[in-house]
Amino acid sequence: KLSTHRAFRNAVGVALPLIAGFLLGMPRGGLVVASGALNVSYSDGSDPYSDRARRMLASSVICSIAVFAGAISGEHQIAAIVLATAWAFIAGMANALGGAAPDLGVISLVTLLIYAAQPLTPRQAAISGVLALAGGLLQTTLSVALWPVRRYDPERRALSSFYLELANRAADPLIATSAPLASIHSEQAQQALQGLGRDLGSESMRYLALVNQAERIRLSLLMLLRLRLRMERERSDYPAIEPLTRYLELASNILRVIADQLVPSPAMHTEENKLDIIKALDLQTSAFREQNASAPSSFLAAVARDAIYQADALSGQLRAALDLARNNVTPEGLHPSQPLIRQSWRENVTGRLSTLRANLNLQSSTYRHALRLAVLVALGDILGRSVSWRRTYWLPMTIVLVLKPEFTATFTRGVLRILGTIIGLLLATAMFHVMHPAVALQVALIFLFVFLLRWVGPANYGIFGIIVSALIVLLLAIAGVPPKDVISARGINTVVGGVLALLAYRVWPTWERTRISEQIARMLSSYYDYFRAVLRFDPDAPSSFQELEQSRRAARVARSNLEASTDRLSSEPGATRELMSRLNAILASSHRFIHAVMALDTIVSQDSASSTTPHFQQFAAGVEKTLALLASALRGGRVMPRDFPDLREEHRLMLQARAVGADDPVSRYDSISVEADRITNSANTMAEQIRHWMRSPEFANLRSMYSNAPGGTG
Repeated sequence: KLSTHRAFRNAVGVALPLIAGFLLGMPRGGLVVASGALNVSYSDGSDPYSDRARRMLASSVICSIAVFAGAISGEHQIAAIVLATAWAFIAGMANALGGAAPDLGVISLVTLLIYAAQPLTPRQAAISGVLALAGGLLQTTLSVALWPVRRYDPERRALSSFYLELANRAADPLIATSAPLASIHSEQAQQALQGLGRDLGSESMRYLALVNQAERIRLSLLMLLRLRLRMERERSDYPAIEPLTRYLELASNILRVIADQLVPSPAMHTEENKLDIIKALDLQTSAFREQNASAPSSFLAAVARDAIYQADALSGQLRAALDLARNNVTPEGLHPSQPLIRQSWRENVTGRLSTLRANLNLQSSTYRHALRLAVLVALGDILGRSVSWRRTYWLPMTIVLVLKPEFTATFTRGVLRILGTIIGLLLATAMFHVMHPAVALQVALIFLFVFLLRWVGPANYGIFGIIVSALIVLLLAIAGVPPKDVISARGINTVVGGVLALLAYRVWPTWERTRISEQIARMLSSYYDYFRAVLRFDPDAPSSFQELEQSRRAARVARSNLEASTDRLSSEPGATRELMSRLNAILASSHRFIHAVMALDTIVSQDSASSTTPHFQQFAAGVEKTLALLASALRGGRVMPRDFPDLREEHRLMLQARAVGADDPVSRYDSISVEADRITNSANTMAEQIRHWMRSPEFANLRSMYSNAPGGTG
């Protein structure tokens, strides 16, 4: 989260309007422009320029509207409170949309509250809105200034990071109970390249082909690592293990070279070294093949032959990726597996509206958060307007910044916000008492504090609170407000607002434990879709590639959401060791299951006919039914143990059918049958763990807590 480049350009975007304002004799106008630039800086990032520009432009427009709406409603208290309450509800519902929407909702609501405390005439309000828009546009321009000369830099960095993570994981032992390798980096690369779906230029096509190859390499590496682990479990000193390990180390080196090609580093390999690595990889594959050819017929020899087959496939993928990274080829007819075709704006809007409608009920944590936020903002605004304290808009503003949908985030941010504000105000007091800074020094300090705010602030909210408190004192001092009038007012209002937010959340909480069952169910449903897409894969149907990749991404996102939910749950009061142990056991089994499905994905993509036999299809139907029943049970459906299919019997029948006609039953090795066995084992284990958890006192307590909560149905 630390980015010096982003912090520097954001600091420049805030400081330049202040300097221009003083040079033109319009310090307050410069301050409005600077505040607009500061607000929009929170929408800056390191993602692709097109996505960044759209997000920052949207932030500029919405924040300028908030400036105008707040300033023009300030004279009418009832109108201001109603507007702030409605805006707070919308900002709370924005959490359902994800992405940049929640942050944009918060920053625009904060802007509205600040300007509602400074009533202006319609003309003045319009001028302030235009000036704030100018500040946002300035910040956007600075952020995308290098777009024409470094058009694909963010995409290249995301791809390089993906390949580098694959390189790091290629030589490591596989842990079947952990999440699949490079999941986060894969999703980040997919998101970074999302905007290239309609760009038909050769450069963008090359990057799309590179992410395609990286996904295929990821699956091949997973398969090879599983095969090595299988040999190690059968016989740790089996001769084929050592050449396979050396092959994976060489593959890791090539992946590192590809990462270097995408984002050149000082330690970048020379062209000669690259050729040597490719030659060494081919020699290692040949040695591996020759060694195994002389091995006596056995189960392990068959496993090694499968490893050689997978190594040949991986070698081809690595050569193709290296050629693409070195721009030695122009990718024509991009493989249709790319899921990066962007939705039309109409489909995007329709989907977002559907998401919002689906969350308009008290069972939705987003809706509960939106109601909580709206009520508290109204209460804070009314309280602030009823007392004689100075700058009471900081009271509802603190509520907005502290209150989050999750318990841990709310209480952590609340405590850090209060402590950070106090420390920051003490820092500002000492600074003005000791330094008595002139205007030039104040601008320099503002530049420094904005730099620190955007550099270190995203990584630690406590530091963010300290810096932003001192920064606000400086900004208001620029406008002619004495620091002593700011420091005490901000301290009082921040403490009161923070305490109100914490108390409100404690009175009407949204516990992560009430959402965990649905998160598990969503993951299992996404695994169901992915498993079906793997089995229905047709290499001759372009839509099949897209369906497979989309389901793979959806499964990855659902798993990440469950892991994040489990992590938040572990920080909540009442999260017992037994509860977390049960959930972690379910997660571990789900990881084993998805590893096997991804291995099956690799096998089927190479030989789609291997999954079309009647007995395998019957087994697959049993797996799908198991996943569907578990998801239904977690969502409150009535599911009996007798409803579940006997996966072990289905697997036995499948093996029996596949063994007919085998010439050498001792050495016969069937990867798809082995992976089916892993799927059977992990699915049965996961089903038993979920059923056992649902019969446990911990699950009964969760259901009781949910049904007794406001709006709960049990």
